[in-house]
Amino acid sequence: MAKLYFRYSAMNAGKTTQLLQVKYNYEERGQNVLLLKPAIDNREHPDKIKSRIGLESDAIIIDSNVDILDLVKKDLAIKKIHCVIIDEAQFLSRKQVLQLCAIVDDLNIPVIAYGLRTDFKGDLFPGSEALLSFAETIEELKTICWCGKKAIMNTRLLNGKPVYEGEQIQIGGNESYISLCRKHWRDGIISSQEDDD
Repeated sequence: MAKLYFRYSAMNAGKTTQLLQVKYNYEERGQNVLLLKPAIDNREHPDKIKSRIGLESDAIIIDSNVDILDLVKKDLAIKKIHCVIIDEAQFLSRKQVLQLCAIVDDLNIPVIAYGLRTDFKGDLFPGSEALLSFAETIEELKTICWCGKKAIMNTRLLNGKPVYEGEQIQIGGNESYISLCRKHWRDGIISSQEDDD
């Protein structure tokens, strides 16, 4: 039986690397994967999913108006789809997450969605909230804070300092975000040097 999986973490936990490994595992067995990425994530190569360690793959870019169920049905008319994998799933709409449920329930195709759980303020993203509500399997990928504790918070940086106000979505990488444990996120301490002061 197919399932909807949500694999989430704070930033820099290796979500994209794992996603690309899962895609490779399917393809190594001669199975077809439909790899999707929200258009809002337009860093570097907008039509690729690329990990920080250099792995990459072409992806179908979707915006908030794309009906993912319809997209999968059109692809099914051409070839069998064994799995749908989505990067940056926090940017999906609730409606799109419900379309993922229909892909699983009606087409019997597993869907694996990777993304962040919360934003830099600690608020759920709409896509993540829907995935936490509807996914059969929810898995946390772990990463660590500079102090060695489990990092669960994404901290936005501006000129190297944490910020807690602003728009929910600001695309960026290591230059704009750091993963911290809740205590250091709350206290705004982003390195051991600051903790020593």
